[in-house]
Amino acid sequence: MQVEVVAVGDELLYGDIINGNAAWLGRELADVGIRLDTSVVVGDDIGRIAAAVTTALGRADAVILTGGLGPTQDDLTREGLARAAGVELVRDDFLEQLLRRRFGELGRTGATGAPERRAPEMNFRQADLPLGSEALPNARGTAPGLRVPIATGVAYALPGVPHEMTEMFTASVLPDLLRRAGEPAVVVHRVLRTAGIWESAVAEALAPEVSRVTPLGNPTIAFLASGGQTRVKISARARDRAEAETIIAPVERAAREALGSAVYGSNDDSLEGVVHGLLRARGATLAVAESLTGGLLAGRLTDGAGSSATFRGGVVAYATDLKESLLGVDGAVLGAHGAVSAQTAAAMASGVRDRLGATYGLSLTGVAGPDEQEGKPVGTVHLGLAGPAGVTTRSVRLPGDRPRNRAYAVVQALDLIRRTLSTP
Repeated sequence: MQVEVVAVGDELLYGDIINGNAAWLGRELADVGIRLDTSVVVGDDIGRIAAAVTTALGRADAVILTGGLGPTQDDLTREGLARAAGVELVRDDFLEQLLRRRFGELGRTGATGAPERRAPEMNFRQADLPLGSEALPNARGTAPGLRVPIATGVAYALPGVPHEMTEMFTASVLPDLLRRAGEPAVVVHRVLRTAGIWESAVAEALAPEVSRVTPLGNPTIAFLASGGQTRVKISARARDRAEAETIIAPVERAAREALGSAVYGSNDDSLEGVVHGLLRARGATLAVAESLTGGLLAGRLTDGAGSSATFRGGVVAYATDLKESLLGVDGAVLGAHGAVSAQTAAAMASGVRDRLGATYGLSLTGVAGPDEQEGKPVGTVHLGLAGPAGVTTRSVRLPGDRPRNRAYAVVQALDLIRRTLSTP
C-alpha cells in the first residue's frame, strides 16, 4: 500500500501555520508499514487541489487530504475532489439535517454577540458531497470528512484542525487503509543516538552498510540530524515483532561498530539522561560554569526529575570580570589568552568544581554571535572539564547562528563529560 498526503491551505503555503498534520500522518503511516513517498502543500484553488489529487492517484493507491473542509468560501477541498473524480457536488439531505441539529446544540453567537437561533446557511456547504462519495463522521467538530473513490484508488479528506484530523484518521481512515492493504506488516524502528559527530561523518561511517541493505529494501536506514546530534533510524517490516528484530539486529550491530563511542544511546535516551546515569554509577556529582550559553547547560541538566542527586549547580559568569571574581580564573590567564580560550575554559571548570564542591566541573566559553569577540570568529567554543584525574579541554568551531551555536555548544559539553565518564 502506497499513500500520498496533500495538505490544503494558503495559510500553510505562506507559513502562517506549520504543517504538523503531515508530520503526524507520516509517523502513523510508517508505524503500520504503509509507504508515504510524497507529501505536498497546495493553496486554496480548486484546479490545483484537483491536479494534486490526480497526480497522487496516478502513482499511489490512496491520497489523504487535510484542510479545506470548513464552511467558508476558501474551503475548496470538496470542489477539488469532485473535479478530480469528474462528478458533481450533491447536497446530502440527511447530513444537512445532522449539521443543523449540531449547530443548534452548539448555541453559537452571531456577529452582534447575541445568540443565533439559526445557523448561517453557508455552514451547510459541508453537506455537499462529490457524487458517489461517503461522509466520514467527525466526533470532535462539525466538518464531515470524505471518502471518495477515484479510478482505481481512493481519496480521504480530513479536517485541518489537528485534533479533529487525528481522531478521524484513527477511527475511519486507518482501518480502511489496512483493510485495503490486506495483512498489515509490523514495523519496528531502532534509533541509535549519536553526539560529537556531524551527520556527514555518520553517513560516511555507515556507507558500506547502507550500500548493502538498500537493494534489499528492508530494513531501511535514515539519518536524522537536529540540535547538534544525529539519529540513525533503522526500520524493518515483518510479519511480527520478533522477525523485525531479527532483521534489525545485524544492521544495528554494524552501525554500533562503525560509529563506536559516538553512539550514546538508543530510542528515547537523552544525552543528559545518559550523563546523569553515568554520574550515579560512579557516585559522582557535576557543577557547571557557563558563559556563552547563559544557563542553557544547567537548564538541560535539570530537565528531568531526580537530577538533584548528581547535579550540584551552576554559575553563569557572562561578563569577563565575573570569571575572575566568581570562578577564580587568574587575571593573568584572562590577560594573556582572553575570555574565549581553552586556558580560560580549563580555569572555569576547576573554579566551579572547587566552589560548588562537585566531583566534576564542566565549563563553556566562546563566541555565539553575531559578532566576533577578541578577534575570535563566531562559532568558536572552548570547553573545560575538571575532575579527579585532572583537567581536559575541547575546542570546536560551530557552524550556526547565535541560537544554534548556543544549543550545539551544550551538546558538545554534555558529550565531553559523557565520553570521559564512559572511559573505564
